[in-house]
Amino acid sequence: MTVVWINGAFGAGKTTTARELIELIPNSTLFDPEVIGGSLTHLLPPKRLAEVGDFQDLPIWRRLVVDAAAAMLAELGGTLVVPMTLLRQEYRDEIFGGLAARRIAVHHLLLAPAETILRERMAEREIPPEPAEGEIRQGQWAYDHIEPYHAALASWLTADAHLVDTSALTPYETAVRIADAVASGAVPSCDIVQTPEPTAETLAAGVLLFDEHDRVLLVDPTYKPGWEFPGGVVERGEAPARAGMREVAEETGIELREVPRLLVVDWERPAPPGFGGLRLLFDGGRLQPGEASRVLLPGPELRAWRFASEQEAAGMLPPVRYERLCWALRARERGTVLYLEGGVPTG
Repeated sequence: MTVVWINGAFGAGKTTTARELIELIPNSTLFDPEVIGGSLTHLLPPKRLAEVGDFQDLPIWRRLVVDAAAAMLAELGGTLVVPMTLLRQEYRDEIFGGLAARRIAVHHLLLAPAETILRERMAEREIPPEPAEGEIRQGQWAYDHIEPYHAALASWLTADAHLVDTSALTPYETAVRIADAVASGAVPSCDIVQTPEPTAETLAAGVLLFDEHDRVLLVDPTYKPGWEFPGGVVERGEAPARAGMREVAEETGIELREVPRLLVVDWERPAPPGFGGLRLLFDGGRLQPGEASRVLLPGPELRAWRFASEQEAAGMLPPVRYERLCWALRARERGTVLYLEGGVPTG
């Protein structure tokens, strides 16, 4: 099962190219995630919809895109052609990582006409003399996203996707070029870790590592949103502290010489589609300056690492994970162990 994801700015020709492409790739089907966005107006309260300016900012949209794509491929097989703009790298990671977890390969392409061509196409789709409200929003949306598009090009998009310059190509010619590139292997599947989704509660062990300023080491995984502590799921028959040591070595290249001390036991509530479970945080101690400089990341699984203060971590970690960190730091200061439920101490 395969996804061909056609990315690009509004006006780049994604949807028209996708329609041509399904005629060229055998057993392929068009899936436009805009359908998911439209359905949310019937599923979510207006108050929730008003909180965001773009459907992509809703976690439910990103989750449903993955679920719908996986369900369509399970029903139809073959290849799914998806024309959809993705400009935020964390959303790309979340969606592509969710597909990878279902063993679905993603071929990521970027339609990139010249700037003048792009603006001409936007102008050709200008708002009519008496536009409906939706047409006004759509036209303004296109222009509002020009700068985010350029920012994505400069930071990550060009390196991540296979670029196709469509300035002098018709949609059919673009589709032919994409079909040939995918078939020849010129567009390999995205190099992203395939983490199977849990089918039951899990036990996970994280390890806090500190620098000389007592800032904590955080890593940025490519397969889920938000930063994280080094660590992972404890394997069957494995001691949790040893699992944390193993994960630290695999994720950063740092070999801990001593078994880390337990700081926090946190019970994470089930939140569909997740199953929750126990989350343990250990104190891996303070790294020497030389050790920190030798941090190595394992390619597609982690994008970056950095030391962060407690205050800085508030803007990097998801809320429950941040609460877990705060209480782990308090436990470290007091030389004790805390039991939490959903990030909140009990007893």
